[in-house]
Amino acid sequence: MQATMATRSFTRLCCCCLSAFALLSFIMPSTLAEERFYEFVVQETVVKRLCQTNKIITVNGQFPGPTIEVNSGDTLVIRAVNMAQYNVTLHWHGLRQLRNGWADGPEFVTQCPIRPGSSYTYRYTTEGQEGTLWWHAHSSWLRATVHGALIIHPKRGLPYPFPKPAKEFPVLLAEWWRRDPISVIRQSMITGAPPNISDTILINGQPGDFLPCSTQETSIIPVVAGETNLLRIINAAMNSELFVSLAGHKMTVVAADAQYTKPFDTNVVLVGPGQTTDVLVTANAAPGRYYLATRVYASAQGVPFDNTTATAIFQYKNAPGCAETSPGANDPQGRPRSSGHPGRTGPAPMLPYMPANNDTNAATMFSNSIRSPGPVKVPGPVTQEVFTTIGFGLFNCRPGPFCQGPNNTRFGASMNNVSFQLPNTVSLLQAHYHHIPGVFTDDFPAFPPVIFDFTSQNVPRALWQPVKGTRLYRVKFGAVVQIVFQDTGIFAAEEHPMHIHGYHFYVLATGFGNYNPRRDEAKFNMVDPPSRNTIGVPVGGWAVVRFVADNPGVWLVHCHIDAHLTGGLAMALVVEDGKAELQSTVPPPLDLPICAP
Repeated sequence: MQATMATRSFTRLCCCCLSAFALLSFIMPSTLAEERFYEFVVQETVVKRLCQTNKIITVNGQFPGPTIEVNSGDTLVIRAVNMAQYNVTLHWHGLRQLRNGWADGPEFVTQCPIRPGSSYTYRYTTEGQEGTLWWHAHSSWLRATVHGALIIHPKRGLPYPFPKPAKEFPVLLAEWWRRDPISVIRQSMITGAPPNISDTILINGQPGDFLPCSTQETSIIPVVAGETNLLRIINAAMNSELFVSLAGHKMTVVAADAQYTKPFDTNVVLVGPGQTTDVLVTANAAPGRYYLATRVYASAQGVPFDNTTATAIFQYKNAPGCAETSPGANDPQGRPRSSGHPGRTGPAPMLPYMPANNDTNAATMFSNSIRSPGPVKVPGPVTQEVFTTIGFGLFNCRPGPFCQGPNNTRFGASMNNVSFQLPNTVSLLQAHYHHIPGVFTDDFPAFPPVIFDFTSQNVPRALWQPVKGTRLYRVKFGAVVQIVFQDTGIFAAEEHPMHIHGYHFYVLATGFGNYNPRRDEAKFNMVDPPSRNTIGVPVGGWAVVRFVADNPGVWLVHCHIDAHLTGGLAMALVVEDGKAELQSTVPPPLDLPICAP
């Protein structure tokens, strides 16, 4: 009897173990994270745009560069091999890089550059983030052609917070110069004049039907009637905020900067450089061909801008009069390639409504519509606050070939009158981690050195000249940080897309004119503010952002318009280590690029 009972108990135990094993086998494949390896070879590539053959810098010969796709929680290992003639670094825009600034990428901020003929392996985890981000060079102006999408899907087995789309399409917006972009910025740095504007806007590497020698390569987005698709819109442009519209269809915004949003319908999307926006589009129009178009939002008065309109084609399968999509027109995931597109026969596509280039009302209406999906816990109370002006400046100089800015000056930019200067012998993070003196100071002013009517169109000329410096702002680990970004009218007011590396932040409020806490704190959205990594500070206005300083290291804060960044519109936060074991910066990797003597 005892033997029989023991046998039955063992049998039940085995069955329970097998059942548990089967259950774990069912669950674990959907939740286990993976390690994904990529090799990025930075190299010179010959391409043709606007009837002209150019040599550009690319990754793996692709323009735009390769799309990285992972699931949340996966680890990425990316070996960057520099076979080009320029120094290079790579930045993974919007990834928090918790405790791991060594993988963040901005040149001389978190690493020294990867020299020609050298390599560096970026290793990081995507835990706690999902949505559309992107990667790009963060060295000189290489990101004009060295960029691509970085898509983080939900953890395996978990759904989107919206119905699964039939297909997903990255839509990368960029700018194109007939000249080498490096020579464009080098000319500006020599002469002191602002850099030349681009010659056209691009969608997925192509100008579209309205630019010369371009119609045969216009990007095609193939759709099926009745299906809903996800467009992952990325503004990789160097210097231009962009409106995006799709003819004949509404777009439903569901995410921005890899943060889900409260869905809303729109006919126009605004994306600043560095920002991403995910939209769902249902193919419910009459089957045919429809233009997806983009043009510049030019917020600054009297400042030159690229006035072209780039187009792609939203094309229905089996639409009357349209050629069939040829094999190879799209990659294995159904995404449009930058060449080898379907035949051009068929009716002319329908054009969308596009706002005027200076339509600040349209820009403001879109930006103010973005909200978190539901109530959030806004951090508080504030323990460290920074009020910083952002804008242009002019350096006085002796008239001549090196003084060709406005009124015989050199063009510049600043935050709180400090025009940021990068070191050139060691990175800021290395100097902080290894306690190397003389590389930077930590006395960035928390408030403007002079209080004036910031947004006046007649700021006294005595206030136009900033001071160069490498001045950082020190933050205690765990501090609740609030930053007020205040645009100025020096030279010209302009909307500035401000990006904070290593952090997402809540945008509590934006407005026009001079920020006044007694008046404007009442406007703070403390219920469902959007979470962003890049915020467009309104032209002649302000934005208030807040976050918890839970990521130690050195993190760049800058305008993502590269003409402004080059001019000095940046600073950096030094976030101190916390006291717990997992609250300090990890040691640098062994293959961290060595700085030149």
